[in-house]
Amino acid sequence: MLLDVENLVVEVHGRRVLRGVDLHIGEGEVHVVMGPNAAGKSSLLASIMGLSKYRVVEGKIVFNGEDVTNKPSYERALKGIALSYQIPPSIKGLKVKDFVSAMLSKYKCSGDYFIAKMLGVDYLMDRYLFVGFSGGERKRMELYITLLQNPKLAMLDEPDSGVDIDSINRIVSAIRMLVERKTSILLVTHTGHILDKLVDEGGIDTVHLMMNGRIVFSGLPDEVIPLVFKYGYKKAVEKLQRLGQK
Repeated sequence: MLLDVENLVVEVHGRRVLRGVDLHIGEGEVHVVMGPNAAGKSSLLASIMGLSKYRVVEGKIVFNGEDVTNKPSYERALKGIALSYQIPPSIKGLKVKDFVSAMLSKYKCSGDYFIAKMLGVDYLMDRYLFVGFSGGERKRMELYITLLQNPKLAMLDEPDSGVDIDSINRIVSAIRMLVERKTSILLVTHTGHILDKLVDEGGIDTVHLMMNGRIVFSGLPDEVIPLVFKYGYKKAVEKLQRLGQK
């Protein structure tokens, strides 16, 4: 397995946000985490990335055979973990093209111009990073930066939130490119807007349903997603758990 999360319990400022999460992702697999607001989805990604305010109380995170539970986030990034945020920070004074140049020097990524055109961010190169970007521009730029890192694991936090259909199509193309590179994907979605396109291409291996800081059900997209859309999270989980017990 590329990623093994075992019985992960995490607190933020004394408040428990993860309550014993188990998650296992192989190389080149696409896993989706769904759940209601405040279920712990973003906290799970932040904890795997090692962001400082997320304190691991119990459990461990093993990446590529190495225990990284107590490693700082920059070391995890160097080992191949990338996180695309919901709301990336705006940085005045730093132009996109200068940031991209530094990324290319560090990660030796090729095809950056093709990727920029594919994601529709090439016209943003002379702008300050994320300053005044629309929702779609922010999401596409975050994914562009993620691709430039050549990660082994790309964690995408609600890439379909607040974006238009054209942006979703571009984001799906970028995810496809990551998978072709054998990058594993851990994608969080609340609305599920992106799922139809990924499912149609057979691009999802496992869907995890998360509630109250726990993964309460994991299964194939064809069995999980239709029930979520039809009944909502709580009732879908009840039905799936009953089916699993038969």
